[in-house]
Amino acid sequence: MTRPTRPISWISGAQKEFGKFPEEAQSICLAALTIGAEGGKADVAKSMKGLGSGIFEIALRHGGNAFRVVHGVRLGEELWVVDAFQKKSTQGIKTPQREIDLIRDRLKRLKEMLR
Repeated sequence: MTRPTRPISWISGAQKEFGKFPEEAQSICLAALTIGAEGGKADVAKSMKGLGSGIFEIALRHGGNAFRVVHGVRLGEELWVVDAFQKKSTQGIKTPQREIDLIRDRLKRLKEMLR
């Protein structure tokens, strides 16, 4: 028996930033989010350490740039997209601390809202 697909919800700031991604990068990320909503894990998604279980980061390289979409799969009945950004850091693959802080803050507020 297959599990029903979860609805995908967006924090408005994440959706606004996602809208700035190139169209092809958006398509790839949306396909990965759909796989997550169906209970799977896309090849471009990985678990984010230090943010609790069920928080994933879609890491995409496209056109010489790096794009990230952070989502949580265990937040109520929905898959929530909490952050989207173009990674501009030249310091390896590490997610910038300001993004980690933003993700933590958004997750906290989202969990409070969903109670």
